[in-house]
Amino acid sequence: MNPRIEILCTGDEVLTGATINTNFSHISQKLGDAGLEVVWGTTVGDDRETLLEAFLRAGQRADAVIVNGGLGPTVDDLSQEMAAKAAGVELVFHADWYVRMEAYFQKRARTMPPNNRKQAMLPDGAELLDNPVGTACGFAVDIGRARFFFTPGVPRELHRMLDEQIIPRLLARFDRPTATRLKRFHSYGIGESRADGLLADLEKMAPDGSLKLGFRAHYPQLETKLTMRGTDADDVARKLAPIEAEVRKRLGNFILAEDERKLEGVVLDVLVARGATLATIETFTGGAIAARLVPLPGAESVCRRSVISRDLKEVGRAVGVDASAMSGEVTVTMAASIAEAARKASGATHALAVLVALDEGADRIELGGTICLAIATADTVATRHARLLGGRDWIRLGATEMGLDCLRRFLQGLPVDERIDFEKV
Repeated sequence: MNPRIEILCTGDEVLTGATINTNFSHISQKLGDAGLEVVWGTTVGDDRETLLEAFLRAGQRADAVIVNGGLGPTVDDLSQEMAAKAAGVELVFHADWYVRMEAYFQKRARTMPPNNRKQAMLPDGAELLDNPVGTACGFAVDIGRARFFFTPGVPRELHRMLDEQIIPRLLARFDRPTATRLKRFHSYGIGESRADGLLADLEKMAPDGSLKLGFRAHYPQLETKLTMRGTDADDVARKLAPIEAEVRKRLGNFILAEDERKLEGVVLDVLVARGATLATIETFTGGAIAARLVPLPGAESVCRRSVISRDLKEVGRAVGVDASAMSGEVTVTMAASIAEAARKASGATHALAVLVALDEGADRIELGGTICLAIATADTVATRHARLLGGRDWIRLGATEMGLDCLRRFLQGLPVDERIDFEKV
């Protein structure tokens, strides 16, 4: 029987919507990747009575509860106090953690405020969960039938504690295989339903039920997730290898990166390896393509020039194309002229021009836009014309992704004009 896990998030700012609760989605996804099922999600404000009621109820119905938030030094941080009350114990002072907090402040040449002492007060008998990147001490305590894990609301502190402290304890507590691997494939241009159809029988390749297939659509990309469990790391790797190969075969050219890698990183790595340089020209994307490349390590040797403007004639003047060639509808011929001129003017080995013409009308999902892009080198020019549906943000995101992905395809020797699922014929 699968353990029943509840995520309980605290804070008035989360309850009212003033803060978007990204912590909940992160916890839930991480638990799912580890093969642990979240059954309930609860959000509670900074109120003692409501918190106590939520803790007691969760302790009656769940096997494990992850509480997020309320471990800070201020008067509205109530998790330690109400956890002790729900568990029927007193709060006790942890001198070792207090010393850790003092050292944290001293390292930053700051004096610790008196109210931070509150963060060293934990329920009697609680198990400490280390927080190497903050002052909020995580802890675990039993309330009712459930084991509660209390975590800080600061995302980077939560992420570290979840990975290093909580998930390993949950896997051990519920006798789950400790060897688990999450393999991720990032793709652009293929929709979730189509990917699901292509990979529907994948779980049958692991007849012992050790594989879980999942998807996370975040336009314009799709993430395909394989969670494999095994007796040890070698067992996981052995079972996962043929399934990874099958995913690459079925999704083919649409896979733009794997695991922690990102599209812009893949593009930059190829350019760096070739000693190549790049100029970018963008009209509607607001410099989003350049913004994804420029901050990366190594970009200083690659990114030669970027031109950003909504005015096509201004773009032409910036790269030395006559204004007469920049009149009328956006075309791939226009994009090719811009890319070739930008490459020559900047001295770059490659130039990417992404020109967008947005349909006239109210901003709505059916609006749409035309994307004409070109990639120029000293030897050749590759072009792409596409019609995308969607409002302004969808067109902007789609054009940015298409530009980077076409550049990736060009650099990898793949077809630039392969049709995507988001494209209107």
